[in-house]
Amino acid sequence: MINPNDPKLKSWIEVKSNCDFPIQNLPFGIFKTKNRSPRLGTAIGEYILDLQACAEKGLFADFKIENSVFAQPQLNNFIALGKEKTKAVRAKIAEILSADNTAIKENKDLHPAILIKQSDAEMLLPVRIGDYTDFYSSIDHATNVGKMFRDPENALLPNWKHLPVGYHGRASSIVVSGTNFHRPKGQNLPPDQLQKPPKEQQPIFGASKLMDFELETAFIIGKQTEMGKSISTAEATDYIFGMVLFNDWSARDIQTWEYVPLGPFLAKNFCSSVSPWVVTIDALKPFRVEGYKQTPEVLPYLKYEGIKNIDINLQVYLQPENCTETKICESNYKFMYWTMEQQLAHHTVNGCNINVGDMMASGTISGPTENSYGSMLELSWRGTKPLKMADGSERKFINDGDTVIIRGYAEKNGVRVGFGEVKGKVLPAL
Repeated sequence: MINPNDPKLKSWIEVKSNCDFPIQNLPFGIFKTKNRSPRLGTAIGEYILDLQACAEKGLFADFKIENSVFAQPQLNNFIALGKEKTKAVRAKIAEILSADNTAIKENKDLHPAILIKQSDAEMLLPVRIGDYTDFYSSIDHATNVGKMFRDPENALLPNWKHLPVGYHGRASSIVVSGTNFHRPKGQNLPPDQLQKPPKEQQPIFGASKLMDFELETAFIIGKQTEMGKSISTAEATDYIFGMVLFNDWSARDIQTWEYVPLGPFLAKNFCSSVSPWVVTIDALKPFRVEGYKQTPEVLPYLKYEGIKNIDINLQVYLQPENCTETKICESNYKFMYWTMEQQLAHHTVNGCNINVGDMMASGTISGPTENSYGSMLELSWRGTKPLKMADGSERKFINDGDTVIIRGYAEKNGVRVGFGEVKGKVLPAL
């Protein structure tokens, strides 16, 4: 069986050097065109390999997988086949696309059936998300927020280094990249009320004035469990199918007023955006790196062996309406303090069951330098340091008409495995 991660592997389809989708990636997603119903596809260069068409042509016949699995509007049924089969399918795709496969390369009549340009397709939400959890696992982000809103000398709350803090979010408002949304409304506390004693403070209702993005990734569950089952850190990778880019849009003024005592609610549940291509955890294996040394020592169920963090370059761009984009952040997934494996182990240690397609987001990924902060809250330091845009305008937070674009990729030994992008535009409040 061919090894899709082999850095020497080449495709008969041209892949530019700065492209996110070489043969070593082969992410999975859902697409449709004017003539093709929603179905599974794989990105290769500027093209999509139509997996339903491949199945109909008998290219996956050896796996004894029903062709209907590749004709679904979500990846859930495919993922549920299990890693043994999904890894074998990815290897078969690499064989189909390999430059050494002259039979496929020279079969010009086959190409129009199995290949379409990405520019001719519409990408859809990749999975049916039953449940969504958001973590708070970047130490630099948590420290920055603690400095802003609490005692700078005690920025991290006492539990932060003992467990991966998280909350259950809203799955229904997670949308695929390119979906625009309206500015949320809710209660907030005007600045003049902050000077009053708490019992005298009076909130107002209206559209959020402090719209923000959050630079995140998310991982997708690949295997379900029954209630009562806990997943160890050693087992966790077997339950993770792949990753996407994630923007957890936030209304900071609504959040400030509502988050005590039970955490985010209306400030978060109005919209979150995900990239359409799911990069498998197997494709990211070559980019594993050492993580933070965790002190104090974590409890036994959170300990792990091996190298579990991942070197993924992350950038955020802000594009005002009718203007070019401006890079405002350059961070990296390796700045995560808590790993995905620890997050999943903690999530299930009480017996919480998980299902295929469940999504778990990293929390804002900030680095140690000012240009690596993963939110406007930090980049503008609560609005005190405006950011300059390419058109000369300034931003403290996100205006109506602004588009936020997150891009990410891992790169090593001349191989670039990327996610594409996730973007969304803020429309005026209804």
